[in-house]
Amino acid sequence: MNRVKVVRIPILPLRMVNAHLLIGPDGCVLIDAGLPGSENKIRNALRREKLTFKDIKLIVITHAHVDHAGSAAAIRELTGAPILAHKDDAMHYSREVPMTFCPSGWFGRFFIKLPLMFQPYVGFAPDLMLSGQETLDLSRFGVPGQVIHTPGHTSGSISVELATREAMVGDLLASGILLGGIMRKHRAIRPPFEDDPHRVAYELQRLLDSGHRTFYMGHGGPLGADQVRRHAQSLLRLTSTGRARDLHPS
Repeated sequence: MNRVKVVRIPILPLRMVNAHLLIGPDGCVLIDAGLPGSENKIRNALRREKLTFKDIKLIVITHAHVDHAGSAAAIRELTGAPILAHKDDAMHYSREVPMTFCPSGWFGRFFIKLPLMFQPYVGFAPDLMLSGQETLDLSRFGVPGQVIHTPGHTSGSISVELATREAMVGDLLASGILLGGIMRKHRAIRPPFEDDPHRVAYELQRLLDSGHRTFYMGHGGPLGADQVRRHAQSLLRLTSTGRARDLHPS
């Protein structure tokens, strides 16, 4: 049986920051760990599902930004579960190299002036680390699916492909006004920061071509395939500076 229950864990209100719990037939996997101090929010989500920290078999961190990796070290200590991440973000997880941010628009330029993204978190070394285009089969942790490398938001971004044709894509895209579900929550937007929008478009299209129909993300969502396809196409129209090309020059 391939059924997986996806439980959104609101780290901040209005879907501004999400973690997700995947409850499979033989175990559960946590996708992202939220900002530092998110342990109680994750504990409460587990309790609502009649689970405890010890039921988590794996912690997948999609990339090294603080709103995804901030509580990873603490959650690992509470669960005893290994952390999975990608080698290309490893120096950021260990806090040896500071994160860099490429704003995707006016909101990113505003957001980078706030202290949130530079909030320190306890560094860690992932227990399991993908390299290059390696994948990891999640069935060994009780969830039918796999983890794949999907760079573009950061060089080490990873996503989860479920056998149910659902995908957990971290910050490959976002939804809503600003972030989350304030308004237009079913419309895809760029996240505040994005290293390579063309690569993001490629990775989203690859997921679409594989038949994925529902996309869960760190900010807002979930979104259906039609919105993701529209967004991927809009990214391809951007110039190398991240600005939209004039498709109808005079």
